[in-house]
Amino acid sequence: MGMFDGILGGIVGAEMATVVNHLIEKHGGVSGIVSELQQKGLGDTVKSWVSTGPNQSVTADQLHQALGAGDVAQLAARMGISPQELLAKLTQALPTAIDNLTPGGMLPKT
Repeated sequence: MGMFDGILGGIVGAEMATVVNHLIEKHGGVSGIVSELQQKGLGDTVKSWVSTGPNQSVTADQLHQALGAGDVAQLAARMGISPQELLAKLTQALPTAIDNLTPGGMLPKT
């Protein structure tokens, strides 16, 4: 169980908490995943997730491109679902998780 699983479980559901936690840890924490997604063309979208205002939506195609086909396929296989189903779930879970892990619109220092 990762360090964010307990926090995320209640926010995005237990099923997606492990996946989101894996993505966050793989990219070096919340700041790392935010930076990575911003570099992959989702700058304004991700900024809205961190800020205190409403979250902009992200499409499955945008996440697929940003996360990479290999990682998406691997995570989907782990969960026993199709990559398309995983991406559909991530379009809801990832913005919510990042929003809730950045209270007050601030990225964690670690």
